[in-house]
Amino acid sequence: MTVHHLNQLLLVCSLVLLVAVAAVRISSRSGLPSLLLYLGIGVAIGQDGIGDVHFDNAELTQVIGYAALVVILAEGGLGTKWKEIRPALPAAAVLSTVGVAVSVGITAAGAHYLVGLEWRQALIIGAVVSSTDAAAVFSVLRKVPLPSRVTGILEAESGFNDAPVVILVVAFSTAGPVDDWYVLLGTIALELAIGAAIGIAVGWLGAYGLRHVALPASGLYPIAVMAIAVTAYAAGAMAHGSGFLAVYLASMVLGNARLPHWPATRGFAEGLGWIAQIGMFVLLGLLVTPHDLLDDTWHAILIGLVLTVVARPLEVVLSLLPFRTPWQEKALLSWAGLRGAVPIILATIPMVNGVEDSQRIFNIVFVLVVVYTLVQGPTLPWLARKLRLGDASEAADLGIESAPLERLQGHLLSVDIPKSSRMHGVEVGELRLPQGSAVTLIVREGESFVPLPTTVLRRGDELLVVATDPVRDAAEKRLRAVGHGGKLAGWLGTDGEKHQS
Repeated sequence: MTVHHLNQLLLVCSLVLLVAVAAVRISSRSGLPSLLLYLGIGVAIGQDGIGDVHFDNAELTQVIGYAALVVILAEGGLGTKWKEIRPALPAAAVLSTVGVAVSVGITAAGAHYLVGLEWRQALIIGAVVSSTDAAAVFSVLRKVPLPSRVTGILEAESGFNDAPVVILVVAFSTAGPVDDWYVLLGTIALELAIGAAIGIAVGWLGAYGLRHVALPASGLYPIAVMAIAVTAYAAGAMAHGSGFLAVYLASMVLGNARLPHWPATRGFAEGLGWIAQIGMFVLLGLLVTPHDLLDDTWHAILIGLVLTVVARPLEVVLSLLPFRTPWQEKALLSWAGLRGAVPIILATIPMVNGVEDSQRIFNIVFVLVVVYTLVQGPTLPWLARKLRLGDASEAADLGIESAPLERLQGHLLSVDIPKSSRMHGVEVGELRLPQGSAVTLIVREGESFVPLPTTVLRRGDELLVVATDPVRDAAEKRLRAVGHGGKLAGWLGTDGEKHQS
């Protein structure tokens, strides 16, 4: 490749990225998940579009898709709040195992008996489309605050169910007879256990190191966090475990460890996640041949109907039988099973392995994801409101960034007071911070001043709080408690934790 060709490639990539970023705005206004717009960009510049770019390398697409999925899972894990998903973990775990089995069985039966696919192809499709995508769900629900139990189940399910689904797709796509069901169950259980153990261990060790070692530049913290997350995936995969579960759990541990310079790290991870999604979806759009989709459109719609109307509701109802879940939440969870990037990426596995009719499998999955995202996406906010699951009364959490003060053996906490925080109107002295911590500076409307104990805090203020190492966690917990419960926090039972609805 010459320098001229490289310049042209960089120009095309930058233009595609700019268009894709602009598509985020369109997505937020229209209520459509952004994946459809990115896929559309890829199709538009592909061989049937205006760009006439011919691309058919499924193996390269799979490799890049896996790499992008690692980044997306890492970003999702970093943004997952343990206090929100902790009560939802049992339900999410059952949905991600028993629920996946129910979904695979029903969808595969529909593909076999209604569409006429061979059992191997039917099982592959059933497994591929059994993975949900939280990014697709929350891109259309960002304006509808839900009870934390619902968001916790959706988040945890989407993070957990990738691992067993990948194992099933690989098993069904391998040449030769498919293993007996009990062998598959044992393999899945073993790989999940190995992945979970490695992910938690790598995440804990990484968090411990980052909290006790002051790096020379704040910009190194985001890079270090993402490096630790990728290390978890690599270690899990090399140990013959689930690398996807490892990276998600490691990232979740890191995301809840109150690391230094956390807002900067979170922003960096979100940026990488967007780039990964954009690149992956554009590439998947390039891989598809639009004129070949027509023959399988109705088959995809029929299989998607079985998945959406029969398999997903039964999966939710059967999986949540042991839990006291209101019917409204079950209804929303049934309709919120959006499919996004993962199914289309997994559909490249049978193509790489040379499975018969693998191109047809990819086409069916592609059409199914696009059509049912178009149907489900815009209707999710409406359904949430009709089921009265919106919860706009909760006070916003404080944005707290911590920077280590190595020589002073302490931390400098930067606290942003959002508009809906109940810290508004509280005097500095009423914060009742633990001994060893104090509010040293307030930045208000661009001006800074040293506060008095009688200084009243306001919305939009930024506080600088110095806390010694022994009381750092207690000081942050107290600040969050006041943010949620006001000056009487603690006396009225508010402890800084986000309570379930």
